[in-house]
Amino acid sequence: MRAQKEAEVVACIPGLRRYARGLTGDAQRADDLVQDTLERAWSRFPLWRRRGELRAWMFGIMHNLFIDQVRSARDRYEVPYGDDAPTVPVRATQTDNLEVRDLDRLLQQLPPDLRAVILLVSVEEMSYAQAACVMGVAVGTIMSRLSRAREQLSARMEQRRPATGMRSVK
Repeated sequence: MRAQKEAEVVACIPGLRRYARGLTGDAQRADDLVQDTLERAWSRFPLWRRRGELRAWMFGIMHNLFIDQVRSARDRYEVPYGDDAPTVPVRATQTDNLEVRDLDRLLQQLPPDLRAVILLVSVEEMSYAQAACVMGVAVGTIMSRLSRAREQLSARMEQRRPATGMRSVK
């Protein structure tokens, strides 16, 4: 039975790492967040009542830990995010790398609640109900936050596009 539990927890790690990297924007802080999440999940595994999905439960633990860290940093008057983009693995082409870096920077500019929703739904492919369970909010709140996050990302992407100096012909 223990081996099965371990296998279920280990299967969640890649998704947790992606989510942590998206939340923190920093590889080292992301690794620390994943470690803290795994420690908390393992120590509280008997509290998981198998009512819901283990993956959603673990993402919920991570989300709560991250929010606690943001609040703690804000209380200490520290800025949890720098202006530097996190390092991104080298891509096949330079433009791809720039686009990923720009998108990552734009994601980091979103408020944490909007960034978390877009990462859960778009990157981790969670349903609205699963994301709502992770974040401890209503499904309607998830839908609203996702809409605002997409609007803000779109507006920021438009602002970053270089002007071509050309006019559209009608």
